[in-house]
Amino acid sequence: MPGIFKLYDLKVEIVAVKEGLEDICNHHIGDYFEVSGENLSIPAGKTFSMYALAAVLPLLPAKQRLTDESDWMSTDDLVMCPDPNCQAVMKISRTGIREFRTEDVTVVASSD
Repeated sequence: MPGIFKLYDLKVEIVAVKEGLEDICNHHIGDYFEVSGENLSIPAGKTFSMYALAAVLPLLPAKQRLTDESDWMSTDDLVMCPDPNCQAVMKISRTGIREFRTEDVTVVASSD
C-alpha cells in the first residue's frame, strides 16, 4: 500500500544492576520507558538516566524496523549502561507493531 510503513513499538527496561549501586546510579530493576513511532514515554513519577538513554538511543530506530529473523537486530536485545561501575543492563523488547502514513510524519513526498 503506497505511503504506509510499519514500525515496532518498543519497551526498554532495566533488567540487571550491580548489587549495591541501585541508588547511586539511579537504575532500578523494572524501570522502563516505551517507544511508539518517534515518541518516548516514561511512566508518571518515574525517571530514566540520561546516560543510559544515550547508550540505547542510537539502536532504537533500527530496532523499530522490520528485520530478517536472522539479523542480529532481531535477536540481540541487551545493552549496557555506559558506566562500567554500575553494570546496569537494559533490555529492548518489541512489544507490538503499528502502521504509519508517510504523509503524517514528513513533508517529503513518498516515491510510490
